[in-house]
Amino acid sequence: MDSEKFFLARYDGCTREYNERSEGLTMDQFEQVWKQYEPMASAIIRKLHIYRDFACFRQTAAIALWQAWLRYEEERGSFAPFAYRSMYGAMLDDLKKEAKVSEKMVGVGDDVLEAFAAKEPVEDHLPDWLDECQLSQHEQSLLESLFIDGVSVAELAQESSLTLAGMKKRRERLLNKIRKELENNSSCSR
Repeated sequence: MDSEKFFLARYDGCTREYNERSEGLTMDQFEQVWKQYEPMASAIIRKLHIYRDFACFRQTAAIALWQAWLRYEEERGSFAPFAYRSMYGAMLDDLKKEAKVSEKMVGVGDDVLEAFAAKEPVEDHLPDWLDECQLSQHEQSLLESLFIDGVSVAELAQESSLTLAGMKKRRERLLNKIRKELENNSSCSR
């Protein structure tokens, strides 16, 4: 590990850490290689329909090219297709990671935050129409804990000595029971 150097590559504000195993390739030599293959990276960016964060994806391509240069074995064929697949794969991996992150995150503007702040506090009891739905005392206390007290499903599972999946299933059955009661029984309605 002492012989290997770790350093941070920086390119237009995007950083990535990678392992430099200098096997005869200096940074000056790599800059020449990068200049030669930079149009290929631009073509890959266009092919993948990348429309923002160009600098980050160029950085990804540069790192992939560096790693391809270090892994390249001349007897296995020409370097250009190997470099292309390496850069293409690295950019595709970054796109997939970005998609996973963006699925989980939602941007919230100031107007949304102000709307939440202006809302009235949540009621401190369950609606009266739930009394007519023939729920057990345990089911009512579960509803109160979840929706009035704001206790998380994980906390309820821990308090009840159940698994998280078990508590989620219990909540699902309870909500389905209420839905079924609402559909079947007109006395159990708002």
